[in-house]
Amino acid sequence: MIKKIKKLFCKDNAKTLKFKSEFKQLVYLQKQTTKRFILNAKDFYPCLNDATANTGFDRHYVYHPAWAARIIKTNNPVKHIDISSTLYFCSMLSAFIPVEFYDYRPAKLFLKDLNMLAGDLMHLPFADQSVTSLSCMHTVEHVGLGRYGDPLDYDGDKKAIAELKRILATNGSLFFVVPLGNTNKIHFNAHRIYTKDSILSLFHDLTLQEFALIPEDEEDGGLVVNPDDALLAKQSYGCGCFWFKKS
Repeated sequence: MIKKIKKLFCKDNAKTLKFKSEFKQLVYLQKQTTKRFILNAKDFYPCLNDATANTGFDRHYVYHPAWAARIIKTNNPVKHIDISSTLYFCSMLSAFIPVEFYDYRPAKLFLKDLNMLAGDLMHLPFADQSVTSLSCMHTVEHVGLGRYGDPLDYDGDKKAIAELKRILATNGSLFFVVPLGNTNKIHFNAHRIYTKDSILSLFHDLTLQEFALIPEDEEDGGLVVNPDDALLAKQSYGCGCFWFKKS
């Protein structure tokens, strides 16, 4: 860290000059009041890119958990099962609905009404048609690409989807989220990108309750329910949110 800071401050650009000036000002202000902290250059932790007009955020990972949590709260299941979605989603959802979280690499996260359990998406530990409220969001696109230590399997995503459908109960809800674009692609070894039609084909035996798009361009909206074909055609790495039910 020290070497990184020294290298950074060899450059007298506008940001580093501003940082140095403000540090000197803070030292001066400290002298005018009661000293309560150690303020020393060896503890520098430069954050030079945060003074923005708006707070930036990852559109996929803010909007899709918000989308799912709102629907699940309305559905109000006795318990919700999540398969490897973001921990932020599971931890927040567990504040008002008990959640069991299953992952190939279980997390050491301890909260009331949140159970963290080991589970392989290719062989989920549930009986057929036994789960009434289920989510697997921004996960299946990785299965079989080896990124997280899982075995390589070109059709790993299809096998994972088959497992989700197997355990989903009649009248049960599945919340499924993947990257969405205008072409099916693999960005090895990160993820797959799907078209809307390809997802609907993979889930042809379930009933779509709602489809929402998180466009990659914020100018196209935040969470767009039932986007038109023109907007879908613009996407190369949008985010598709699908709520399915088993009839």
